[in-house]
Parts: sequence; structure tokens; C-alpha cells
Amino acid sequence: AAVVLAAMTLGPATASAAPQPWNGRFQMVTYASQKAGTSPASRQQESDFGAVFTLATQCSLTRCVATVVDGPRPGNPTIPQPTRYVWSGSDWASSYDWLWDCSLGEGGQKQWARATSWAVYQPQPDGSLRGTWHTDIAEGACRGSVLMPVAAFPA
Repeated sequence: AAVVLAAMTLGPATASAAPQPWNGRFQMVTYASQKAGTSPASRQQESDFGAVFTLATQCSLTRCVATVVDGPRPGNPTIPQPTRYVWSGSDWASSYDWLWDCSLGEGGQKQWARATSWAVYQPQPDGSLRGTWHTDIAEGACRGSVLMPVAAFPA
């Protein structure tokens, strides 16, 4: 009951803390060339990648969700679609379970491994969003963590 009372008491004040909706077209970039982490995959050279996505935000009384409504599908078919980001009070965050396709060297062989990822995008004064994409790979040759900076720019 105290939680409900606090929410009712803080209702108007929290409305002002609501996020700027994450709406429109954004060039979303993953800076794979700046990878870090404990996984051997974090040391494999990779180019930055990105694409233009359209997002739309819907808010209820208690939660705001920005959903990717248009853009290219990921190359990895195990990534859940559509991508949704939930407002935490200070940033937009997404998390999902999927299979990391671990490169096993020159022959192009891959090993699929269970992984959990979360991405966090924090709004910036210039209208962009910046943050981190973190993946924990649970098994196999690429077991460990991979972290990459991410950004989204109005397109």
C-alpha cells in the first residue's frame, strides 16, 4: 500500500521526469572496432557497423517503451525482433537472450553459443544517444564478455 500511495503522491512530479520520446529515424552505430571484454571474440578485429532505424515510443502511466518499427533485420536470426528499449529514468535499455556466432578462425567455421546482451542508450544534449552494448557469452570458444560503444544520431 505504501508503494501505491507513494506513486500516487509522486504522480505529477514523475511525469516531468518522463523521457523525451525516442521517435523518428536514427543512424544507429555499433563501434565494433573499439571492442573490449574477456571473450576471445573481443580481440577479433571487426569494423564498426550500423544502419538507419525508425523508432516509435509508447508510454503508459508506469513505463515508456521505444520500439524499432522499421529498418534492416539483423544478420543473426536468433536476435529477437522487434528490438524494444525501456526507459529506466535516465536511459533507454534493451536486453535479450540469443546465440552468438563465434568465429573459429580462418576456415570460416562458426560455433553457436548461448549469450545474453543488453544495450543502454543515454540521451545527449545534442539530440544523439550514446551508450554501451554488453554481451555475456555463456559457453564455447568465445565464452566471456564483449563490450562495445554504441550511438544513435538523428537521421
